[in-house]
Amino acid sequence: MFVGLWVRNMAVKTVLIVYAHQSAGSFNAAIKDATVDVLKNQGCNVLVSDLYEMNFKATATKDDITGAVKNSEHFCYGEETMLAWQEGRLASDIVEEHKKLKEADIVIFQVMLLFIRNWILYILFVSFGYFMFFVCLLQFPMYWFSVPAIMKGWMDRVLTLGFAYTSEKRYSAGIFREKKAMLSFTTGSHETMFSSNGINGDLNVTLWPVQNGVLNYCGFQVLAPQVFWAPTHLSSEARDSLLKDWRTRLQGLLSEVPLSFPPIDSFDEVKGFQLKPEVHEKQADSPFGLTVGHHLEKPLPPHSQMKAGV
Repeated sequence: MFVGLWVRNMAVKTVLIVYAHQSAGSFNAAIKDATVDVLKNQGCNVLVSDLYEMNFKATATKDDITGAVKNSEHFCYGEETMLAWQEGRLASDIVEEHKKLKEADIVIFQVMLLFIRNWILYILFVSFGYFMFFVCLLQFPMYWFSVPAIMKGWMDRVLTLGFAYTSEKRYSAGIFREKKAMLSFTTGSHETMFSSNGINGDLNVTLWPVQNGVLNYCGFQVLAPQVFWAPTHLSSEARDSLLKDWRTRLQGLLSEVPLSFPPIDSFDEVKGFQLKPEVHEKQADSPFGLTVGHHLEKPLPPHSQMKAGV
């Protein structure tokens, strides 16, 4: 995995895996173990934050701050934790995760979503040389078409205002704009069920809140997701083949072109961050909208959250 990754002649060596699954016998665990194995074989130092084993707190509360808060009568979590981050008063578990993110050359999030047991994996690669390089990969079974509470809590608490984003530093101008992120997940449902005509709906729509609302919002370059369709319905040999294909893709992952999102300068701040007229004009002849979220009252662009260059 990631053979030959160098940044200014400095080899990537440290990998952080943020892992969120309860069962060591799950396919999620098998993917995590395969990832650890491949990275260690490349000479990487692999760290693991096992959120369930750590009993990581999922709720964002005043307990995340040591000392007095600025406004106890009207507690604003984002503002208070940004101030606490600036003053070194965040809870120790958040501080430890911040340290790992800063320290790691590669950070891998392996977690659960909810409901249709899908596995999603964010891998984050960070390299601190003359520039930072970061690839994020999350893995989890999907819970209710979203991430499980413990991973949502990790996002809420660790992607702190000021540390991960600000109102001025978001989307294409985001703090993590030199870094990459991707989702790799298994589904409990077959591929047909996640189509535009399927009972679960278009997977491109399902992915939009995480890929745009979390990863792109923080500035990550988002790579096309890796989807393992319904592995629980497959033989062990077929699942082994999925893992083999995943290992193969990882070899060239860093050279992949990211998904397309409109840059922040496509929007007019004076007019409430509406798309600029010239962007509308450029899209006028297209039969499709710009993105899943910016559909311009047209059909959604097919596969735009699944494949790069479409």
